[in-house]
Amino acid sequence: MSADDAAPATTRSGTSEIPTRLLVHALVREDGTVDAGQLYTVAGVLGMTDQQVRLCVKRLVAEGRFTQEGRGRKATLRALADVTGSLAPDAAYVRHAYRQDAGLAPWDGSWHLFAFAVPESRRTARDTLRDHLRHLGAAPVHGGLYATANPVADLVRAYARHLGVEETLTCLTTTDLRVGSTTAPRELAASLWPLDAIAARHEQLAARAEALLARLDQEPGLPNVHRLTAAIALAAEFTTAMEPDPLLPPELLPQPWPGARARRLAADCFARLREPGAADHTPRLFALYADALAP
Repeated sequence: MSADDAAPATTRSGTSEIPTRLLVHALVREDGTVDAGQLYTVAGVLGMTDQQVRLCVKRLVAEGRFTQEGRGRKATLRALADVTGSLAPDAAYVRHAYRQDAGLAPWDGSWHLFAFAVPESRRTARDTLRDHLRHLGAAPVHGGLYATANPVADLVRAYARHLGVEETLTCLTTTDLRVGSTTAPRELAASLWPLDAIAARHEQLAARAEALLARLDQEPGLPNVHRLTAAIALAAEFTTAMEPDPLLPPELLPQPWPGARARRLAADCFARLREPGAADHTPRLFALYADALAP
């Protein structure tokens, strides 16, 4: 990837960095096409140069991800595969977050522990399993031992089986977890997960969403290009806040927890940004978030 293609652009309305490639993916419509005129216009609002966009499109076509019909701003790009996953939230993960926020997924008091001893000869599998545990919200307790408050054992075992290291994995569920002298659940959570950093990301998401809602109140006829720009920036901020969030049960978090408020505000934003425009010309991004944020 060239430096121009990879270089992120910073939106004028905030600090989230949006790679050019991600912008192209975000503008894929329901019919799998991207209007180049719209792409260049939105990119300009986001502070990206035409040269940066051209290089990115050239790279995506060379990689076989898109075909291009026409040239410049009059071109049409057609996705050869579903490339929107880079901006699409995991619907089940996000729905679980909203269920927790609504008090519909109470914690049963159980901790789920995972230990593994994958040999050095399988280092890649070991590192991949560790990364998957972190992705599922597990935190390291000691070397090779991870803990989470969510029942993800089936997912962990399935992934270990996929990697061919299931025989090295040990799973344990307990209601009696002690790390050093710490036994209180909230104190354990605070010691195992970087809650301050997680909360700060949600505060940033909430601030962006609040500012956007205020703007929509003041400018109900906001032009479509600015709605698209706002939606893409919000999606990037949502991902920044949600990806490192272990979705600990509310019983383990300081209250009020900023994540719940940020998610509520983000859902309001996406609902309002989606309102105008013909459905066939709406980027698939809106449908992806509508699905993930559905009750």
